[in-house]
Amino acid sequence: MFTPPIRPFLALAALLAAPSLTYSGPTGRIGGHVRDASGAPIAHAQVFVVGTSLGAVTNITGAYSIDSVPVGTYTVRAQFIGYTPAVLPNIQVMAGQPVTVDIVLQPSSIQLNEIAVDAAAAPSTVAQLAAKAARGRAYAERDDEAYRVRREPWNTEEYGHKDENPFFAVSAHPLSTFSIDVDRAAYSNVRRFLLDGQAPPKDAVRIEELVNYFPYDYAGPTGDDPVAIHTELGPAPWKPQHQLLRIGLQARKIDLRGLPPSNLVFLLDVSGSMDEPNKLPLVKASITMLVNNLRHEDRVAIVVYAGSAGLVLPSTPGDEKAKILEAIDRLEAGGSTAGGAGIKRAYDEAVANFIRGGNNRVILATDGDFNVGVSSDGELVRLIEDKRKSGVFLTVLGFGMGNLKDSKMEQLADHGNGNYAYIDNLLEAKKTLVHEMGGTLFTVAKDVKIQVEFNPARVRAYRLIGYENRLLADEDFTDDTKDAGEMGAGHSVTALYEIVPTGVATDVTIRVPDSLRYQTVRTPRSGGGELGFVKVRYKQPDGDRSRLLTLPVSGEPGRAPSPEFRFQTAVAEFGLLLKGSEYRGVANFEEVIAAARGSLGADPDGYRAEFVKLAQAAQSLGLATTGTPH
Repeated sequence: MFTPPIRPFLALAALLAAPSLTYSGPTGRIGGHVRDASGAPIAHAQVFVVGTSLGAVTNITGAYSIDSVPVGTYTVRAQFIGYTPAVLPNIQVMAGQPVTVDIVLQPSSIQLNEIAVDAAAAPSTVAQLAAKAARGRAYAERDDEAYRVRREPWNTEEYGHKDENPFFAVSAHPLSTFSIDVDRAAYSNVRRFLLDGQAPPKDAVRIEELVNYFPYDYAGPTGDDPVAIHTELGPAPWKPQHQLLRIGLQARKIDLRGLPPSNLVFLLDVSGSMDEPNKLPLVKASITMLVNNLRHEDRVAIVVYAGSAGLVLPSTPGDEKAKILEAIDRLEAGGSTAGGAGIKRAYDEAVANFIRGGNNRVILATDGDFNVGVSSDGELVRLIEDKRKSGVFLTVLGFGMGNLKDSKMEQLADHGNGNYAYIDNLLEAKKTLVHEMGGTLFTVAKDVKIQVEFNPARVRAYRLIGYENRLLADEDFTDDTKDAGEMGAGHSVTALYEIVPTGVATDVTIRVPDSLRYQTVRTPRSGGGELGFVKVRYKQPDGDRSRLLTLPVSGEPGRAPSPEFRFQTAVAEFGLLLKGSEYRGVANFEEVIAAARGSLGADPDGYRAEFVKLAQAAQSLGLATTGTPH
């Protein structure tokens, strides 16, 4: 099987992360602009040197620059959502010399249900993705409910199923309790499908992870607590008679230069299933970015597993980068997958080098396809739950496609005091391991739970959007033995409730219990003008007893929704459409696109602009246009 060269991956990782690692031979530079047929610049287009992982993303003027390209003759490829990829062969790179490669992308021709739409003749569709998957791995097909994904027999990706949260009557269920979730894997995974012209599986769409993918401008805590609470009330675009309550948590930001020392153990899957260009080579390049940001006081060990597990690099100071990178460079894929044995070995190494008061963490990079030894979801969860007692946290990085075990990796992160991200390209690796390194690696609050009490005088019913796999019993809120989610430095968490105000007519089904024989439901005091009361519990990273934060929620919306609120509601509406949710009401992609466009804000890294393109891509697939939603 073809194994792509590793050094170009490492060179690009160094280019993105830090200047300390470069290609050792003679190099040149490829640069230029990417424009559309009218000559307008295309921002955020991806440009690659085929056969390597060297590449760049265009800036707002359409300019790009790929440095440190080894001398030779290459093919350059450029792509962007809604345009046909451009391939330019025979690009000659000379030592120390720049070569200019200007690229023009043509709008793609959209073909849906055997009806071709010429994007050039229909401006509203110019930026939409429409070509069906070129590799034929999956395609959208219409059925009686919505669109579904049909897979080839070899596609064994696994996603956990949870029914959507219903509407609960406040008179019977005044409390809503759940664990926070800072995972963002669902967004990058959904993006992977849409960029490939495919409808994502409905169970791959976890709306809370789509909303929480983006950074938000919440004010940080000002007192001793590491977390601040924010709320906002506004309209529900897909159900005009309903309201949305946003609860936002913001963790304290920490200067990376002042972070406590890290004791990191990379647990890397080098089994045969990882022998693909977007798996082990991408794993190597991704962790190289992280290594380039480590300090002398940090320590790194590397454990690998295939048919068995082994230590390939003992705990090493973070400034010995040549030694660490050499160990990474030597890794090759092959064999079966003894994931359980690898987890045990990695935790043993982390405990042996435990830094009291430091950041002790296992970073697992895998496609999740464990098939030897301890491999079932239940066995692995119990193993992780036992290991978390050591005080070692867990970060899970998912890679690849075709056999991605999303449900398994999400459970490992949830039960291992950790977080889960899906890495589909080096830019996502940079976002997770460089830009958001504090949030990914440094926990400031653990076992964070939210409980909301709704005022029956103001709220008839409510529905928590997403978080289906994070629900807790009401009594779990005060039970400090119950595990919950972790927040890293600078992390923000957003939760949205759809609310049916008291006295408002609605057509949604509201869940109420049957009548009681011996008891009656007592109506709590009105609480004045309050809509509800938010309580948050958290523990210090090394603590066992929780602390309580509270905030009453005003029952009156603000004069106008904030830009952050409008963008978050657009992302939530996008998720409802992707899931074909029965609660999507009058949701539509035109509203999503317009709302997101109008609330881009500063968007320095282009994440929100990319979201607009993804919404256009989903719109072109015709998702969630059938059925009779509530």
